[in-house]
Amino acid sequence: MKHFGWIAHDSEPPVQWDLRCADWHLCKGQNGCRAECKHVLLCDVRELGPADRLGLAEADRPAWRLILLGVEEPSERARLLSIGCAEALSASTNLRELAVRASRVDEMFGMLPRWRVLGPITLDLFHRDARKGNRWLRLHPREFGVLWRLADASGERVTRAQLLQDVWRINHEPGTNSVEVHVSRLRSKLAEAGCEHLLQTVPEGGYRLTTEVPFMLAQGFAQADSLDRYLRSLDWGYTHAT
Repeated sequence: MKHFGWIAHDSEPPVQWDLRCADWHLCKGQNGCRAECKHVLLCDVRELGPADRLGLAEADRPAWRLILLGVEEPSERARLLSIGCAEALSASTNLRELAVRASRVDEMFGMLPRWRVLGPITLDLFHRDARKGNRWLRLHPREFGVLWRLADASGERVTRAQLLQDVWRINHEPGTNSVEVHVSRLRSKLAEAGCEHLLQTVPEGGYRLTTEVPFMLAQGFAQADSLDRYLRSLDWGYTHAT
């Protein structure tokens, strides 16, 4: 079943925009946060001015999950789309059209997963970093690459040679300990976040993650991001978020 979120002054979407009528499931967020909701977010922006609508779209960059409803000026819709908003539609958009456009956005998440969850840690492909709650681990690009590559294997062993090929893009032995150095730094940053148990050295050689890696829908505590913070700055953004 496809999932969508609803952001507006009213707690329930109107009939013409209620994707539940098209067999979607309405998600109302986790603990008042939208950051953990890795799916389409419908937002009724008819009560917002152009500056607030622009701020809303910018706060979600580069997630591309917002569908803004109630944007009447073609020039404003074009600007919102140009900065990465998934869709910007007029108030006359009906349920049939909305369902088709929302399905295209939903399919994008399946083609390019942005998030992976490792227990309490969330990997963010666009930011090429990981975070625990609101705290970013500030990973070096290759540290992130190692962690993402290990997540590809879903708990299986990944050898040093595989890391060199897939993260460093080297198909020969370079005669350096670059992999070990980056893994050591990665361990230290995971340890600072209390998650040193996630990365394990395999006796046969190589490394693996000790937790299963679910895609897209996060588990555990919700993690506020810039979209959550912006919504709280609006009068109505979180009235019905929980």
